[in-house]
Amino acid sequence: MSKDLEEVKAILKKYKQEHLLNGFEKLDERKQKRLLEQIKNIDFDLISKLYEDTKKEIKNEQDKITPMDYLDKYKLKDKYKYYEAIGKKAIKEGKLAVVTMAGGQGTRLGHNGPKGTFDIGLESHKSLFELLSEGIKEEAKKYGVTIPWFIMTSRENNEETIKFFEKNKCFGYQKDKNLFFFKQGELPMVDTEGKILIGEDGLIKEAADGHGGIYESLVKRGMTEKMKQMGIEWVFIGGVDNCLVKMVDPVLMGIAIDKKVTVACKSVVKANPHERVGVFCKRNGKPNVIEYTEITNEMAEAVDENGELLYGESHILCNLFSVDAIERMGAKPLPYHSAFKKAKYIDKEGNLVVPDSPNAYKFEAFLFDAFSVVDEMAILRVKREEEFAPVKNAEGVDSPETARKLYKNFYNL
Repeated sequence: MSKDLEEVKAILKKYKQEHLLNGFEKLDERKQKRLLEQIKNIDFDLISKLYEDTKKEIKNEQDKITPMDYLDKYKLKDKYKYYEAIGKKAIKEGKLAVVTMAGGQGTRLGHNGPKGTFDIGLESHKSLFELLSEGIKEEAKKYGVTIPWFIMTSRENNEETIKFFEKNKCFGYQKDKNLFFFKQGELPMVDTEGKILIGEDGLIKEAADGHGGIYESLVKRGMTEKMKQMGIEWVFIGGVDNCLVKMVDPVLMGIAIDKKVTVACKSVVKANPHERVGVFCKRNGKPNVIEYTEITNEMAEAVDENGELLYGESHILCNLFSVDAIERMGAKPLPYHSAFKKAKYIDKEGNLVVPDSPNAYKFEAFLFDAFSVVDEMAILRVKREEEFAPVKNAEGVDSPETARKLYKNFYNL
């Protein structure tokens, strides 16, 4: 270990991050080894750049934002059956896999454990994972296939998630045959001076790299290679917290195949012009999502000749990609965005600091930033009450109560 230690000391000196070894001697051998590994894996040039970027004002004045076309699933008329037939054929041929992004904890919901293990309060007491598994299996049964399920966990919840699945007999799936787990990437958190933080456990304080890290994780962890070996051509990616997500949708697949696009996304119309959601748009002629913080009141309220909002298609994290598109998008990291957060850490004297206001930057990538690598994509508007019941907050909007009501109404429970 002494050789590794000297190597790490040299790296830290170069980047003025020597404080990371302040508590090294107090750690047990296993943690010492882990800390050295963490440090050797950090891209210090990237972290320095990301920190410097937090000081810059983001300017989007040069960007030309224009509306994006979409199809309404329930106004397709004769085309509905046409697209559905194309999608059904591809599903029957085993060309679809589904991915659930499940790296988060249920902390905001008052739940101690991975978010996917959360019980939304149905009489059945089924967890989010079980509700999702039922949805996939029910659809797969119609086509006489098993649809492979890939689950993105995080370092924080990977072990607990796998144990939960094993305890529940993997909900009828077979681990490493048609059920696969892979971890999300992480990046160190830094303070307001650009110093990397040490967490309560004496190790580098890292945070998940956002849902935009999905592409790179799928590629780096060998999941896309596995998909290709299984003959999979299309992958639906959705979040764990939407208990009404429809991951197996032949109409969406049929549209993507027929229109020869490599990305097809679902949207729901905004509840009102000022709903705090990202909406699909074209940015400088390329597909994109504009965040509610970027959109002007004038744009938010603009309507077309039919009275429909020009910027009314909400991005709901329900996206279909070709495997080739995922590999292109995962070939290099997406741009990172910084978020100023409260983070506990160990200071250079070895004391635990519990801040009462934001004190650190975490860096995350957004899944939709990858949309700009394609020239065209398809948007399919679906009904909120049929496909979008997220569980994000303990109460109020997008809470277990609202999700439970939507779920019960949909399934007539």
